[in-house]
Amino acid sequence: MSAKTTPVLELRDVSVAFTSGAGAKRRTVRAMNAVTLEVAPGETLGLVGESGSGKTTTASVALGLKRPDSGEVLLLGSPFTRSRRANAGKLQAVLQHPHWSLNPRRKVGESVREPLTVARRDLSRSEQRQRVMELLEQVGLNPAFAERYPHELSGGQRQRVSVARALVTEPRFIVFDEAVSALDVAVQMQILALIRELQAEHRFGALFISHDLGAVQRVADRVAVLFRGDLVETAATDEFFRNPQHPYSQTLLEAL
Repeated sequence: MSAKTTPVLELRDVSVAFTSGAGAKRRTVRAMNAVTLEVAPGETLGLVGESGSGKTTTASVALGLKRPDSGEVLLLGSPFTRSRRANAGKLQAVLQHPHWSLNPRRKVGESVREPLTVARRDLSRSEQRQRVMELLEQVGLNPAFAERYPHELSGGQRQRVSVARALVTEPRFIVFDEAVSALDVAVQMQILALIRELQAEHRFGALFISHDLGAVQRVADRVAVLFRGDLVETAATDEFFRNPQHPYSQTLLEAL
């Protein structure tokens, strides 16, 4: 497989279980059951399912935050390493609430620049700041916003800053975990359009996790459905919304 077509992320038969309690009350919950999926360069895979389906665990495994009990995780065709230095800048996440990734006591520009201090030590401070200004412009913000604090921005503006922070290291893979669910509909549409525009330019692969099937339909190239830890269906987005195959997928769309 050539570098051009090598998936940025592959999960091969990945299983994860959690145990709780002790003695007779001890119970095991399987969050992922032999899940196999991949994300290609420039592709967004939408991951859907009800609460408890395994979406968050899948994101944690994909980002290297959770080691699977069995199976294999490949990043850019190679076995995933938990080394922070080896993965610096390659993986990023945009979370539901921007304040989770933005320090309220730091100016916006410093928060966006922070990942570069780990991933791009070859850049001088002035070069890093220039990169920050370029990214703020790319996400539709005036570079002057670098001097503002997060509380001085609207919710949509803070999420744009979070996207800039995720992109500043030119990552190969980004997890968007409920990244637009806290925003009103108009701002959601703007952020989803922004993600598609930036992905076309930067060619990062993305895992877009959301309970909002409408958002998934707008941004995803393919859809994967998790049900109680099982991957029950994967299909191109148009095909999935037109003709879902699994009964659980049909139930999700009926709810929509």
